[in-house]
Amino acid sequence: MADEFEYDLFVIGAGSGGVRASRVAAAHGARVAVAEEYRIGGTCVIRGCVPKKLLVYGSHFAEELQDAAHYGWTVEGMSFDWPTLRDTVLRDVDRLNAAYTQTLENNRVERFLERATITGPNAVRLASGREISAKYILVAVGAWPFMPEFPGVEHCISSNEVFHLDHLPRRVVIQGAGYIAMEFAGIFNALGCHVTVVNRSDQILRGYDEGLRDRLLQITMARGIDYAFNCPISRVDRQDDGSFTVTAGTRDPIPADAVLIATGRKPKTDGLGLELAGIALGAIGEIPVDEYNRTACRSIYAVGDVTDRVQLTPVAIREGQAFADTVFGHAPHTVDYSCIPSAVFSQPPLASVGLTEGQARDQVGNIKVFTSDFRPMKNVFAGRMERGLYKLVVDANTDRILGVHLIGPEAPEVLQAAAIAVRAGLTKADFDATVALHPSMAEELVLMR
Repeated sequence: MADEFEYDLFVIGAGSGGVRASRVAAAHGARVAVAEEYRIGGTCVIRGCVPKKLLVYGSHFAEELQDAAHYGWTVEGMSFDWPTLRDTVLRDVDRLNAAYTQTLENNRVERFLERATITGPNAVRLASGREISAKYILVAVGAWPFMPEFPGVEHCISSNEVFHLDHLPRRVVIQGAGYIAMEFAGIFNALGCHVTVVNRSDQILRGYDEGLRDRLLQITMARGIDYAFNCPISRVDRQDDGSFTVTAGTRDPIPADAVLIATGRKPKTDGLGLELAGIALGAIGEIPVDEYNRTACRSIYAVGDVTDRVQLTPVAIREGQAFADTVFGHAPHTVDYSCIPSAVFSQPPLASVGLTEGQARDQVGNIKVFTSDFRPMKNVFAGRMERGLYKLVVDANTDRILGVHLIGPEAPEVLQAAAIAVRAGLTKADFDATVALHPSMAEELVLMR
């Protein structure tokens, strides 16, 4: 690499994509530095999917303890302590932060724990004032919760702050009905809070298969979650006792002890200085990139949630790997964005890969849909009436599996293997020819006729 630059690569943001790109580029022999203004690990590890999944695990014990009596267990004096769960989760975040930091250190990546902004095609400035030059700059700053504007929004919290609540709120209002909203709705509901989900549209989990969305709505309503559709929040007022009243749509004000805004995330590019390198941002601040993650400036790249593509941690990791291998490993390759599996850790969870039934009808036309609507064995024994739903979407002309969509206990664990089958182009006949693993919920995938 040219000695005219202090570093071969300077990475802004030490989340999943930035850490992977830094580590792999350094392994290829590059001189690498990374700047992170908060904590090493990024959204997923510090304030996203990992701590949220731990809260999901913790909240599941409410159901498990209730069901225990059907399995012969006597549980006396059952109670829940929010600070214990909260602090245990935060300790694990500390552990992961240290592990990610150690990974960078082991790969000789220099770390600057401060904000960095771009001042030109090959230059960045740290918050401390230091100017640094680099042959390549990688932007991997991720996204930030979107907060709408209305009176009283300062009283609301986002998914960043929800992990640090002093106490468990008795009544929670959640605006939004995407995966973040539905996951926290399930967590708070299971922990005994009264949850009201308000949404500006008339549906939940837009983009997921309609059958799964309808089933989740039915189950969560039966579990006690209230919904107010076509009712965006217009104001939040703080009461003398510290509680809030939430005005949403035309319905009566909703009393709440916490108001969580979960209406999506937008790329965190404000004030980053990209315009100084000739990079124009998209409508919500996203960075347009080509198939090799390169921006309009040939020396600046971007990966992860800050771009105009898929906002998922495994995608950011793949992009970081591809960038480093392409630029520093002399092995150019791109990321395949087809057949990306996704899951919502709602209660119960759902998981999908490939085309939904609606998408398949629009794109392929002649399709077959196979479903299994069943009551999981665990629910039968525990006396729970909730039913799972598995769906296969098949091209009627080629028999190829176009999509797999599941809702029920452990659906994400089942879906990962099914995603391999969809990615490989396997057919319904391949599923039919596979011997069932009995007794399991996963066997429903090969028993549909």
